[in-house]
Amino acid sequence: MDGLKLVVFDWDGTLMDSADRIVSSFRGAMRDTGLPVLDEAEIRSIIGLGLPEALAALYPDVPLERRQQLALGYGQHYMGIDTTPVRPFDGAEALLEALAKRGLWLAVATGKSRRGLDRVLEETGLGRYFFATRCADETASKPDPLMLRELMFEAGAEPSASLMVGDTHFDLDMAGHAGVPSVGIVHGVHGREALAACSPLVIVEDLFELHDWLAQAHIHQPLNQDVSA
Repeated sequence: MDGLKLVVFDWDGTLMDSADRIVSSFRGAMRDTGLPVLDEAEIRSIIGLGLPEALAALYPDVPLERRQQLALGYGQHYMGIDTTPVRPFDGAEALLEALAKRGLWLAVATGKSRRGLDRVLEETGLGRYFFATRCADETASKPDPLMLRELMFEAGAEPSASLMVGDTHFDLDMAGHAGVPSVGIVHGVHGREALAACSPLVIVEDLFELHDWLAQAHIHQPLNQDVSA
C-alpha cells in the first residue's frame, strides 16, 4: 500500500444504502411493462452493471424495445415514484473526510447514470469529496476496466498507486482487469464468497472497518491537496 494516491469507490451498495430501492424500483417497472416480475436475489445479482447490461442479463430473450421501456420505467420509479428510503451508509462521510485530509484523490466508478449520480451527490452533499466520477452511461460498464483506467489517467495514478472499493464482483473484477488492488465490502449486494473469489486485498464488513484498515495500512502520500475544500 506504499504510495497510494487514488481511492475509487463504487456507489450503490458501497457508499450508498440503496439496494432495497433499486430492487423495488425494478419490480415496479416490471409490473408496469407486463414483464415477469423477478425475485429479489435475481435483481440484486445485477446491481453494479450499467442499466442496459443489467436488463440484458435479466431478460436476455426480451426484445430491445421492451427492455428500453423497462429502463424508462425503472428510472421513473427510482427517481420519483418509489419511496423506499435511500441514505449513505453509516460512516461514509467520516471516511471520505479522513481520506481527503490525508491528501488522497477520491473518485466514484458506478453503474448509475450520470443524471442519477449527480442528483444523489448533490442531495447527500458528498460530491465535494470527489475530484472525478464515472458513470456507466458515459463509458464502458463494469467489469470492463475503462472507467477505472480513465480515473487513473485523470489522477495521474498508476494501478499500483490506486485502490478500488466495492461491494460486487463486478467492481473487483474491473479492478483485476485494470491491475488495481481492491477491497471488498459485504454490507452491499454480493456476499463474502463472491467477493473472495476476486482475490481482494481484504474484505471488510462496513465502512468503519474499512476506515480502520486504511488507517493501519502503511500509506505514504506526498500530496497535500484537500479535495474536500
